[in-house]
Amino acid sequence: MIHYFQRNRQEIFDLWVSAISDWLTPIYKEHSMTTIAIGGIMHESNTFSDTRTDYGAFSHTFARYLINAWGETHHEMAGFIQGATQYDYTAYPTLMASATPAGPVTDDAFDRLTDMLIQHLKSIPKYDGLLLALHGALVAESYPDGDGEILRRLRVALGCDLPIVVTLDQHANVSEQMVAESTALVIYKTTPHIDQRQRGLQAAALMMQILRGEVIPTQALAKPPMLLNILYHNTSVLPMAPILTVAKQLEARPDVLAANVALGYPYADIYEAGPAFVVATDNDLQLAQLEADRLSDMLWDVRGELLLDLPDATQAVERAMASEQHPVILVEMGDNIGGGSPGDSTFVLAELQRQGASGFVVILCDPEGVQSCVQAGVGAEIALAVGGKADNRHGDPASIQGKVRLIHDGRYEETEPRHGGQRHHDQGLTTVVAVDDSLVVLTSRRQTPFSLQQLLSLGINPTEMQIIVVKAAVAYRAAYEPIAGQIIEVDTPGLTAVNPLYFEYNNIRRPLFPLDAEL
Repeated sequence: MIHYFQRNRQEIFDLWVSAISDWLTPIYKEHSMTTIAIGGIMHESNTFSDTRTDYGAFSHTFARYLINAWGETHHEMAGFIQGATQYDYTAYPTLMASATPAGPVTDDAFDRLTDMLIQHLKSIPKYDGLLLALHGALVAESYPDGDGEILRRLRVALGCDLPIVVTLDQHANVSEQMVAESTALVIYKTTPHIDQRQRGLQAAALMMQILRGEVIPTQALAKPPMLLNILYHNTSVLPMAPILTVAKQLEARPDVLAANVALGYPYADIYEAGPAFVVATDNDLQLAQLEADRLSDMLWDVRGELLLDLPDATQAVERAMASEQHPVILVEMGDNIGGGSPGDSTFVLAELQRQGASGFVVILCDPEGVQSCVQAGVGAEIALAVGGKADNRHGDPASIQGKVRLIHDGRYEETEPRHGGQRHHDQGLTTVVAVDDSLVVLTSRRQTPFSLQQLLSLGINPTEMQIIVVKAAVAYRAAYEPIAGQIIEVDTPGLTAVNPLYFEYNNIRRPLFPLDAEL
């Protein structure tokens, strides 16, 4: 009995918190006759990773706790909450669960989270619709289209008549099932994702139109036969900028309810992988398909310009050391934490050391190294082998010698709109090692580099560094682009390598550009 309790204490605690929070504050009231449930389950799953994302990897918030945790963020959940005041409905919070991108979600975690969401929804006495935050690239062990499966289960449990408006990350691999099982999809329009709260508000406004009987959403999907290299996911430049401009122009029309552009998540070896275009009109399927196809053709027509020509680690470090524009941001694309990598790649660090670079800062996820620094204490001289420990894809451990400069709890706050929309961050116990005039930051948890506060909270002024290594692809730009002297994207191996030739795809639909020569 004791063993059973210990093994299941997290689930028991979650159920207890869920029950108590519902009992204490069953509804977030805005004094409206309309009630809309809000909730979400979000994960971006890298199927090339050997790790699995279990139940314990997810953070969960329930009921009133959800309002407090997400209401002041820049996430779409905050848009759902703000919509209660702006569009006059009662928001009934249920469950919000999310985890840092990593390998596929275990079936146990997937079933438990989905069941928990459904039970919350079934416990609500009466509600008129559901605003749901999904990612669109969740893969469970037995469900390649995890988000579509969540929606299918919701329909089985709640019926086909309930309006369900779903927000998706712009890196969604949109499936036909997602389109069929939702009443309408609303997808972010920016990468880096800085419009999430606005998309939540857009979804809320659309939901109220539906509930008032003003519109009948009719959706059409178009998917060009391609994978869009993540190098080209920046929506502020070509090729995506003009496509997003057209999408926004479409949404200005009264007969178009949503014009969605999904860039796809190329690190999921599933049938649905790749960019997608979903247009929702007011009961006009022909128009919806026509405009979805038009947006799709815009991307397909420029595929010949989407070429990969990036320096490797050796070339990139040479360029960074020769640059007079500081700080130089070296983007280690093969270890993009936001894409599911371990955050401990050493390819760029090893090159910086080999070429004698100075004034650089590198952040590695290395819990073992953190503990060694803590045991040594602040001010101690220390020799460590850091990084390269998670797997055999991200280089060998790198040897460093230096002084422990700082031990920090790893928590920081970001108040500006940044990719992911979260405000409070926790990278676990963190240490800073000074290696001559360079810095190696070791964290206990993987942390996406979406905020300058990650460095500023450690007493590191990024504008005073010569070289900063970020383990990302595009999402870091909202924070780092304003202070960058130069940005150099680096073609490194790893779970998020920018070069598709590093991967063996077995489950995607074929043929696909750029994998197949005939396209």
